[in-house]
Amino acid sequence: MRRSRTPEVVLNSGQKMPLIGFGTAAVPLPPSQTLVSVFIDAIKVGYRHFDTASMYGTEEPLGQALAQALQLGLIKSREEIFITSKLWCTDAHHDLVLPALNLTLKKLGLEYVDLYLIHFPVRLKKGTEGSTEHSKEDVMPFDIKGTWEAMEECYRLGLAKSVGVCNFGCKKLPQLLHHATIPPAVNQVEMNVSWQQEKLRHFCKEKGIQVSAWSPLGANGAIWGTLAVMESPVLKEIAITKEKSVPQVALRWILEQGVCVIVKSFNKERMKENLQIFDWELCDDELEKIKKIPQCKGFKGEQFVHENGHKSLEELWDGEV
Repeated sequence: MRRSRTPEVVLNSGQKMPLIGFGTAAVPLPPSQTLVSVFIDAIKVGYRHFDTASMYGTEEPLGQALAQALQLGLIKSREEIFITSKLWCTDAHHDLVLPALNLTLKKLGLEYVDLYLIHFPVRLKKGTEGSTEHSKEDVMPFDIKGTWEAMEECYRLGLAKSVGVCNFGCKKLPQLLHHATIPPAVNQVEMNVSWQQEKLRHFCKEKGIQVSAWSPLGANGAIWGTLAVMESPVLKEIAITKEKSVPQVALRWILEQGVCVIVKSFNKERMKENLQIFDWELCDDELEKIKKIPQCKGFKGEQFVHENGHKSLEELWDGEV
């Protein structure tokens, strides 16, 4: 039985997922040993859900950290940790999904992942493993049916305890569900107070799909993203009233929408702070103020738009731009 220090949600697969996940993406990527140390610190302060991806380059150090955590007695068994990883776009081909997951498992040193997600509803020509470097000519039509069939096979083989998607909108999800015999357990999407995803959240709730939020603090405007969360006058006012930090208010709001949150900080004190969001609530007036925050999507994804695939940002994001 998994023992978590954070509350869990039961997915439609029957698996339990901790409501807070520790994000492992970083640009630039720190040295492997630094990452191992960071991940061990995260386990020490209470994180039991880790979110990685083949594209991040963090699967191997995460696996090393898990092995060390077991040796150190920080956790008693593999089952105490929930691991999410993702299929990159160059492997979003029916015959490449299973080999990609097997490579992920090899890097993690694990027999299974708890959750395996399609990273984007995008297919690229097979290229450098895990690379984000591609030309627009590398974009191909996305094969929802074939890719999801292969994801279901990963589930049936027991290599992924749950399967799901990332960045799917209200048009692509029905297309997937039309072909699926196993529905996606999770849809991980950009979501924060300045990109609230209300329409998508309602759709996923109706279909029994758990929403998980990436970029919950807006990515701080680094490379891409927005300062609209961290610099929000509304959140700052609420934080003062509640005697909490702005990130805590932003994360608490997401939880109160019934959404899991993937949060990343490699600073140990902020790691602890980000977990301290369960023993207090936002009042109706505060929730109403947050609802009125102007909306702006942080990650556009122009690199995935091409006449061979999604012909516009509107098509990529199902009109939610």
